[in-house]
Parts: sequence; structure tokens; C-alpha cells
Amino acid sequence: MLIYNVTAHVEPTIERSWLDWMEQYHIPEMHATLKFTHTKIFKILTDQDTGGISYAVQYHCENRAKLDAYLSEDAAALRQKVQAKFGDKVLFFRTELQLIQAYS
Repeated sequence: MLIYNVTAHVEPTIERSWLDWMEQYHIPEMHATLKFTHTKIFKILTDQDTGGISYAVQYHCENRAKLDAYLSEDAAALRQKVQAKFGDKVLFFRTELQLIQAYS
């Protein structure tokens, strides 16, 4: 399993509208690509004042082929939508994580 992890640094003035948009529009659009099995949103807790609020959004993917297909077929259009909606009020950092072992 792979996780496509998108860290978003969100200006406080748009936090609620960004979260609502993610839940109502963006995540359903991501799932509609049929490349991801589920998504988790985490709020990053820190005592450092970074001038904003950060979230980690984890899109779970079954294999490398599906993630590569998303990146080549869907990513640009979906990134454009978030850019058009929020501009520079949300900054993103993307990483890919490979599950090595899970423990209960």
C-alpha cells in the first residue's frame, strides 16, 4: 500500500471553508478517479507559531500503478481547482509513503 500524503498549510481566515470544500468537493473528486481506497485528514498539532494551520491529508492507494496513473491523468486538473479556489492562502507539500509494516 502507498499513501499519497499532502500537507497543507492553511491561512486561519479560510480554515473552515477549506475543510468544508475538501470534504464536500475535493475528496469526493479524488475518490471518483478510482485510484484511492480511502482518505484521512489529520490536523498537525504543534506549539510553534507558523502563522497558519497545517493539515496532513492521506490518500490511500493500493499500488504504484494507481498512484502513477493519478499523477499523470488527474493531478494537474485537481491541483488547478484548489489553486483557483484558494490561491496562495493554502500552501502544499506532497510526499509518497510506502507501508512497510503495520502493528496493532
